[in-house]
Amino acid sequence: MTTAPVRTPLAERLAAELGTDFGPFFGTPCGILAPLYRSLEEEAGLLTVAREDNAVGVAAGAALAGRAPVVLMQNSGLAQSVNALASLVVPYAIPMLLVVSLRGVDPDPTPENTVMGRLTEPLLDSLGIESTTLTDPLNLDRARHLVHGERRAAALLVPPTAFGWSA
Repeated sequence: MTTAPVRTPLAERLAAELGTDFGPFFGTPCGILAPLYRSLEEEAGLLTVAREDNAVGVAAGAALAGRAPVVLMQNSGLAQSVNALASLVVPYAIPMLLVVSLRGVDPDPTPENTVMGRLTEPLLDSLGIESTTLTDPLNLDRARHLVHGERRAAALLVPPTAFGWSA
């Protein structure tokens, strides 16, 4: 029997804050982001997409239609999305917010995730996508300015423990 992810206060506040001026929301399943997924599903709607690069492509279409989309993924999915980001989103300045969970960083000891744990921020820097790490209280002002004001992509990095995940 599976249980639904627990809604956490931080995930609920983030979903409510994002729902005020971002959307639509696209994501691939992720244990770290599960409480945020649940909150977004209930508050703003969330479309589950099988592959992260496909989610980036659909989000690009939403951005070109005047929306401010959000793509939720693990950092392993970020790696899988590099071509879509590097050849579409970045050169054509397509605005979207990437919400990226940080696998492979403390307290996530899984060896298959440690390389991406080390590479996530340098990869985003190399792509020219500014990132900030989620804190409590919420720190969305810079990401909001990049997506809405400068009309370009930004990333919000979510540490493993932000919504109560544990190994």
